[in-house]
Amino acid sequence: MMPEISPAPELTVIVVTWNTRALTLRCLDTLYQYTDGVSLDVVVVDNDSADGSADAIAAAFPQVRLIRSTENLGFARANNEAAKLAASEWLLLLNSDTEVHAGAIRNLLAFSKQHPVAGITGGRTVFPDGSLNPSSCWNRITPWSLFCLATGLSVIFKHTTLFNPEGIGGWKRDSVAHVDIVQGSFFMLRTDLWRQLGGFDLRYFMYGEEADMCLRAARLGYKPMITPDAEIMHLGGASAPKLSRMVQNWKAKTTLIRTHWPKALVQLGLAELWFACATRRFAILLAEKLTGRQGRSEIWRGMWAQRIEWLKGY
Repeated sequence: MMPEISPAPELTVIVVTWNTRALTLRCLDTLYQYTDGVSLDVVVVDNDSADGSADAIAAAFPQVRLIRSTENLGFARANNEAAKLAASEWLLLLNSDTEVHAGAIRNLLAFSKQHPVAGITGGRTVFPDGSLNPSSCWNRITPWSLFCLATGLSVIFKHTTLFNPEGIGGWKRDSVAHVDIVQGSFFMLRTDLWRQLGGFDLRYFMYGEEADMCLRAARLGYKPMITPDAEIMHLGGASAPKLSRMVQNWKAKTTLIRTHWPKALVQLGLAELWFACATRRFAILLAEKLTGRQGRSEIWRGMWAQRIEWLKGY
């Protein structure tokens, strides 16, 4: 049975975990330790972890509403299931490999209330050493951004918004700004907007679901925003091997192109992704031969070998 919660919490925090026991426990510990002034309902979905995550969470945090799935539902479906339980005005999606900093949740909630035009809001994320983790937000995929990716311009000139538009150039996420995409690791919105949008699109198993939702919200007139006053630590990619994550990420890119681009441009976008993978594979192999140093050839060899898979999308 799930523990009872106080009536009408202001915010429901959803954490999805899969084989990240220690990280999830630390996430929940910092969530409770550094969140004040906000009434919370915390829902954790364990996606059939094999590392004892569910039992450890139940023992350490009996106040959490724990959903023990008997299968790996993926990120989108797990969040959708948890959101059905929300009785609060606000929702926050929080990754299991994050640590909440002091005031982050309170500040993000206040910011969200002050900026209703945003619809979806996020904060600033850093790595454990305090350096910037820029993945808290992105701009949308465009034909130009994929051209820059395919030709390497987004790497050579990564600190410019012209040639690295998706990564938003060298912006340190240290100012309030409108962005196209708020990453799902720290993702706040009103519960009624979540339900108006129908939750995450279940085609996305992992990656891309938050981009899809932000783009759908934008069609309703919302303009997602980031604030630096809400900061958390986010490791990123803690629950799956790198190649698997990249394949899923590129499947998500393919699906976003098919879903959100004009039909006349879809084949161009897919060709640009194919070319981006090809150029990286051969450029890294060439660099290894010239320098004698091993780089990321195994990853890109794997990406190239699975190109038919990720080009299908979800």
